Amino acid sequence: MDVTDATFEADVLERSAEVPVVIDLWASWCGPCRTLGPILEKAVEETDGAVELVKVDVDANPRIAATFQVQSIPAVYAISDRKVVDSFVGAIPEPMVKNWLAGIVPTVTEVDTLIAAGDEESLRRAVELEPGNEKAILALARFLVGQPSAPSKAEALTLLGRLPETAETRHLAAEARVGEEAEAGDASIEAKLDGLLDHVKDDPAARQEYLDLLEVLGPDDSRTAEYRKALTARLF
Repeated sequence: MDVTDATFEADVLERSAEVPVVIDLWASWCGPCRTLGPILEKAVEETDGAVELVKVDVDANPRIAATFQVQSIPAVYAISDRKVVDSFVGAIPEPMVKNWLAGIVPTVTEVDTLIAAGDEESLRRAVELEPGNEKAILALARFLVGQPSAPSKAEALTLLGRLPETAETRHLAAEARVGEEAEAGDASIEAKLDGLLDHVKDDPAARQEYLDLLEVLGPDDSRTAEYRKALTARLF
């Protein structure tokens, strides 16, 4: 996957909470980059999904290059849970790349196995074993948001409150609060947003519901931008 300044937060930092992400910083004019690239791709592919690889063109994405203070390329960084855990610079041979990756591949724990199972009992057991495990908390919250009962959604919100806010936690929380309303149909959503618009300035609950509906609609829905502009006009 090619990553840009605009997608770095979601595709690298947030994704690294789920699986280690290896970043290949390169440029089209860099000969050693062209040598290392295929070696790195092959080695990462052989991890069977235990590690993911993204590529960053440093010429096209100066913000990422500045973040890593890149002085020489190719430069390769491994990110896990939003932190750099290892790195190297230069085109190194395939055996060295594989040895380096071996130190990145996470050890599969009992909690990892429970999370992978994905059923409610396994996910609850995972959180019970490691109450501070963000992956387990997020997986259980995601499962509960998908359940129809109000208590399940309320529990999901409590779990999400234990995690740092990210685009995913924000979206899941919005789904927990207004998911059924957002799924009721396009006309229903628009009518609801129109009705809330008169109350967003003075009623925090109405404002939160309005924002939740926009979150569930998502940035790719053309109505989201229109209704955000309408909200700004009412608030300011």
